[in-house]
Amino acid sequence: MQFLKKHFSNILFGIFLLLLIIPQTRIPIQVFVQRLIAFSPNAIEEQNRESLSDFSWQLQDIHGDLVNLSDSKGKVILINLWATWCPPCIAEMPSLQELHNDYGEQVEFYFVSNEKRSTITTFLNKNEYDFPVYQSLEEPPLGLNSNALPTTYIIDKSGKIVINKTGVADWNSRKTRSLLDHLLGKS
Repeated sequence: MQFLKKHFSNILFGIFLLLLIIPQTRIPIQVFVQRLIAFSPNAIEEQNRESLSDFSWQLQDIHGDLVNLSDSKGKVILINLWATWCPPCIAEMPSLQELHNDYGEQVEFYFVSNEKRSTITTFLNKNEYDFPVYQSLEEPPLGLNSNALPTTYIIDKSGKIVINKTGVADWNSRKTRSLLDHLLGKS
């Protein structure tokens, strides 16, 4: 008994490491930790915002229909680059779904993944997500290139990149909602 008391924290740490090695428990643990550290993203200072000069980006939705980002020019746009195997991506999905639930009619949402359609569909169905998912058919416009997942952009009506966030974030925050309301002219 004395041994357990003396080494309890070491035993717990060992169990935690073991759980991180096992694939079936690793991702849920990583998602849980990512959600704990997710904060609301910060907007880029107005004078430092870059403009998206080219909106041409051919995408295909999960039903096979072609879409071009240029169709959303002049609107508020949220683009999320993600993957089903990415723990930070999975961690922020519930907050993005909530944001989409409330702003889906006013903000153009583009969730872009380069995985197989069947993989994406299985993930969406399993988690009961209904946001619009696309696959990229060409390189994204200059300013929307990222080698990290997740990366999320919010673009205002004039084409300025207001948020360029790499890594997990809490998108369903008052701060983000206030920013979207401002960009939509509600405040």
